[in-house]
Amino acid sequence: MADITRRLGWRHLRGAPTAHVRHHRSGRLVHDGPGLSFWYRSLTAALSEVPVDDRELAMTFHARTSDFQDVAVQATVTYRISDPAIAAARLDFSIDPDTGAWRGTPLEQLAGLLTETAQQHALDVLARTSLAAALVDGVAAVRERVAGGLDAEPRLPATGIEVVAVRVVALRPEPEVERALRTPARELIQQEADKATYERRAVAVERERAIAENELASQIELVRREEQLVDQRGTNARREAEEHAAADAVRAGAEAARTVRLAEAEATRSLRLAEAEATRKVRLAGAEAQAAREVGEARAEAQAAWLRVHGDADVATLHALTGTRLAENLPRIESLTVSPDVLTGLLAKLGNGASGEPA
Repeated sequence: MADITRRLGWRHLRGAPTAHVRHHRSGRLVHDGPGLSFWYRSLTAALSEVPVDDRELAMTFHARTSDFQDVAVQATVTYRISDPAIAAARLDFSIDPDTGAWRGTPLEQLAGLLTETAQQHALDVLARTSLAAALVDGVAAVRERVAGGLDAEPRLPATGIEVVAVRVVALRPEPEVERALRTPARELIQQEADKATYERRAVAVERERAIAENELASQIELVRREEQLVDQRGTNARREAEEHAAADAVRAGAEAARTVRLAEAEATRSLRLAEAEATRKVRLAGAEAQAAREVGEARAEAQAAWLRVHGDADVATLHALTGTRLAENLPRIESLTVSPDVLTGLLAKLGNGASGEPA
């Protein structure tokens, strides 16, 4: 549909590239072509818009075969308007100058014309064809007949219509007839399936028998090998026991010899240690006796020297030394408290001593 804009009593039309617009003003053709854009007055303009793009028309109709069976035909016709001037003259493609909408239904008229023409040729070819043949080769036959009939139809070029392609999608009988036709094929397929199932079962049974025989043979061989294994295990056990006994005897002899060697070595070491300890004790006793003897001699000499020194000293010196030694052995006096009475007595004795009087 054209795009129309209103401006102060004027109208502006902008068409699409796939739409052929014809503009008449006062009976005179002013604009003619696709994708136009122009201004006009709605009171004096007569506009028509013809689509020039390829359009597809889907159609479905019923026909009857030569054996009086109804079939449904699904087809699609692709067409275009090759001469917009003729189409606009033969069909009403005029549009409203204010809204751009078609005043009539030209595309529906074209669809009716194409559908009736195609249906006429399809009915003609199916009426002379049986149902089985129609279902096998009817699609190609109907397509060729419809395409040839539309090309030969004089009304289509006179209306400016060109048929581009014809496609027949399907030919379908009634549901009951289709179900009846499918039954033999389904039965055959089911028979083939059952046959395959039986053969598969037979093969499976044969394979199971072969597997059972193989399992039985395997079990027999396994039992025989188990018997050989038991015999071999007994032989191996006896041989292992003999080898263990011999190894234990060798090990016991080696252990006894090692024990004897260790005992002899321990006795020798103990004897040497005892001799060394006795020698050390003898040497230590001699050293201690020598040291004691020397210490005694040194003490005796020191005592003799001390006696000699004191023997040569006078009595007063000995008394002084004795007092000194006595004072050294007395306990230490940290503090001394002198009372007045004691001090008076001491002073009196000191005074008497100074005067030469006996205290």
